[in-house]
Amino acid sequence: MTTPLLSGLAKRLVADQVLDEATAASALKAARREKQTFAQHAVEAKLVSARELANIASLAFGTPLFELSSYNFELIPKDIIAEKLISKHFTLPLYKRGNRLFVAVADPTNLAALDEINFNTGLNTDAILVEADKLAKAIESYLSQNDDMGAGLDGVDDEELDALDIDNNEPDRNNEDEPGGDEAPVVRFVNKLLLDAIRTGASDIHFEPYEKTYRVRFRTDGILHEIAKPPIQLANRLSARLKVMSKMDISEKRVPQDGRIKMKLSKTKAIDFRVNSLPTLWGEKIVLRILDPSSAKLGIDALGYEDAQKQIYMDALAQPQGMILVTGPTGSGKTVSLYTGLNILNTPELNISTAEDPVEINLEGINQVNVSTKVGLNFAEALRSFLRQDPDIVMVGEIRDLETAEIAIKAAQTGHLVLSTLHTNSAPETLTRLMNMGVPTFNIATSVSVIIAQRLARRLCSKCKKPVTLPSEVLEAEGFSTVTIPQDKWTVYQPIGCEHCSKGYKGRVGVYEVVRITDSISRIIMEGGNSIQIADQARAEGFSNLRLSALRKVVMGVTSLEEANRVTKD
Repeated sequence: MTTPLLSGLAKRLVADQVLDEATAASALKAARREKQTFAQHAVEAKLVSARELANIASLAFGTPLFELSSYNFELIPKDIIAEKLISKHFTLPLYKRGNRLFVAVADPTNLAALDEINFNTGLNTDAILVEADKLAKAIESYLSQNDDMGAGLDGVDDEELDALDIDNNEPDRNNEDEPGGDEAPVVRFVNKLLLDAIRTGASDIHFEPYEKTYRVRFRTDGILHEIAKPPIQLANRLSARLKVMSKMDISEKRVPQDGRIKMKLSKTKAIDFRVNSLPTLWGEKIVLRILDPSSAKLGIDALGYEDAQKQIYMDALAQPQGMILVTGPTGSGKTVSLYTGLNILNTPELNISTAEDPVEINLEGINQVNVSTKVGLNFAEALRSFLRQDPDIVMVGEIRDLETAEIAIKAAQTGHLVLSTLHTNSAPETLTRLMNMGVPTFNIATSVSVIIAQRLARRLCSKCKKPVTLPSEVLEAEGFSTVTIPQDKWTVYQPIGCEHCSKGYKGRVGVYEVVRITDSISRIIMEGGNSIQIADQARAEGFSNLRLSALRKVVMGVTSLEEANRVTKD
């Protein structure tokens, strides 16, 4: 067998008489065989101590030695380097400064590693020398922190993207064959976008054709961001691929269609996408809503309810009958709030049925029905069927008309707990909306137990948020009041932005108005009172409105004043 040509760190160890040439050559061959770096193998094989190896490398190649044990690992820039590259090259990103990335290495002569990281990240890469044993522990800790869903999505190669497990149990709808070999780049591109959307926590993906351009946008934390601009020539191929994946009819381009995609990320983890196509002037716009079943199992404490609000909701869930209404605009988290409640109630002793358009979250133990106007199964008809199936708890996706409202209220009055949603701006307006539908005021007052109005505000990044000083008159003009918030707690934070977040924000939190229908509010309803009277009475009884709840999130440092204004200010 030929002896490997010694170079770099191996050659230096021989020159310094730490290793003889035969041992160094053997170690070099073993490292290549085991797909390790020479430094990694030499330390693991105890040919040289990690400290001695680092000192030799530092003196020989002029690279300062960094003490990794003093580093704050919370500062590691996430998702910069794919996990496969971290394992392959025995390196770990430590800092990102502008267009420069500083990575920890045990062998500063491994230029191939730096070049590949540079190519994959698009950043200028600088090596920081550390001890091999400490680097090994740091890499192991970093990789173990990633869960099944987010782990290694950046590092999937072309073959893995081609073979991504897309499953759909629905029957085909006159589909043509899936794209062939010439469509492989489109397949990989779409699969990569889906994985990136999951990894970044996006809620929706928009594929949008225009006359001369095509763009892809993610909605992350409620805000749309442009992600890619593929060539306009790919528009038809992209829409065809998405329609094949979601079992739509790809030959039909004149009418909107609905579909569904299931992506299996692991043996135990799967993500569903709800897909809708819409014919536009320049082609089909396709929007995917990402449905994560685990969102219903976060627990009520993770949603952002204040203690008093949470108690009101929990008390209502514990009642054997009555109606809980959740209201807010599209995308305000109503479904997650309802399913969090259903998850609490989901026990073998209770029969729970839901009617939705469509079912977004699959929950084991609950009978879920997709309403379909095409076959005459609307919310009202589904409700009638539920009441013949011995239910304990019923959830109606949305009360849209008088017929559905009357059946739901009748169910709440006859020993069933009913949960549903309406599209109104506040809790008091929900009651007047039911009156305007034609529901008798007595039925509203005696059936509705709790109304929850909600919005979703972006959370400030805990790593970079900074307090900002605002004049007290400005804060008072925004709605801060010493009656509701002591003045010594008027600390407002502003977004800054760092490698851990998106423009100073990371994740979202619910802002809630939770109103229990008390005897006083019931009297106002039965007297035909308007939403202003109901709101005044709710405030008098201590129920916080959306604006006050948002301001409390501001002084708690959870969100910014700008974000509170965006979601709650009229």
